[in-house]
Amino acid sequence: MEEIYLILEDLRPEFSFRESDNFVEDGYLDSFDIVSLVSILEEKYNIIIDGLDVLPENFESVEAIIKLIQKNGGNIQSI
Repeated sequence: MEEIYLILEDLRPEFSFRESDNFVEDGYLDSFDIVSLVSILEEKYNIIIDGLDVLPENFESVEAIIKLIQKNGGNIQSI
């Protein structure tokens, strides 16, 4: 979980992701950020994220991002 926060904070350091319940709804991540995040996650976790999974709801929280990584075969532990 901490790894994901660090990636997000590196991507958009001006936002406090730990204080948000929905990164997309709160405007912390836009479509360009999501595309960048997909690329970072694919490289870090050695996975390929299916294009059909690149939906805002899969990036609205750290928990959603972890589920997405796990769904696509990434080795990451949820809490």
